[in-house]
Amino acid sequence: MKSLLITSATIAFLACSSTSIKLKQNGSERTVPQEAKDYWFSSDGAEITSYKLTQARYGELREGEAVTVFISEPFSPSKNTKADRKYADNVPVLKCNFTKRFDTGIYPYTMMTSTFFPFENSNASLKISTTVSEWCGHVYMELRNKKKFEIENHSYFEGESSDTEISKCLLEDDLWSKIRLDPFSIETGKQKMIPSFFFLRLMHKEAKAYDCDLSLLKGETNRISVSYPSLNRKLSIEFESLFPYKIVSWSETYPDGFGADAPVLETKGTIINSIRSRYWEKNDNSNHELRKELGLRL
Repeated sequence: MKSLLITSATIAFLACSSTSIKLKQNGSERTVPQEAKDYWFSSDGAEITSYKLTQARYGELREGEAVTVFISEPFSPSKNTKADRKYADNVPVLKCNFTKRFDTGIYPYTMMTSTFFPFENSNASLKISTTVSEWCGHVYMELRNKKKFEIENHSYFEGESSDTEISKCLLEDDLWSKIRLDPFSIETGKQKMIPSFFFLRLMHKEAKAYDCDLSLLKGETNRISVSYPSLNRKLSIEFESLFPYKIVSWSETYPDGFGADAPVLETKGTIINSIRSRYWEKNDNSNHELRKELGLRL
């Protein structure tokens, strides 16, 4: 079934003009080149990239692993999920599943954010969902892109569950997909942006737009940097200078721990390996060798 869905998405997308596709962004237009269509809608499956993770938590640094899974698929806004049928409102999206796994002492953390970023028209994901699970409990956070951003937060912490609406702005969690499609279209300078859902949940911060400053530095590898003055937080994402703009590392610094004296620690990820795979077909015990190829232990 899944292979048929990808085939349908591929056919639907390649039925578009063979020239660049125009995307509207803040009243202007940007383009997705043919090489991006060829790469993301090929039959090679998802791009899976593993990273060595150092994660700040409770005032200390924890070792772990992170994985990004990028794949194109159709998304139905009316169903609010990947489309299993050819609905009239289907939108081709670049989905990014971003996972982190690390231990805090005796107990483990498992985190995942899914973003569904359209290839055209919208400058924000149609949906973002995040889960954080550990032995104390788990939380779920979801954004729906409607007339405003509608955000639901469900938490095992008393008083934290909420429903809220936020005026449209930039989404930090979209930076990863924007880099992979067209990093040079990312708005730089002073912006309003909702920080990553990972950060908001780990640090119990309010989901809202914060003032930030974005910059792009070009070199042998390129770097997108974001600074949030009110959060004392900085994010840096380093990626290849040429298409397909693979993300090779990232780092973020912020006060982590309890109280006013919480130390400023650096969370970072460094690439281990990257493969293309139709991973949903690789679920036999014999396919566990592919985890070794990715350098994954957990």
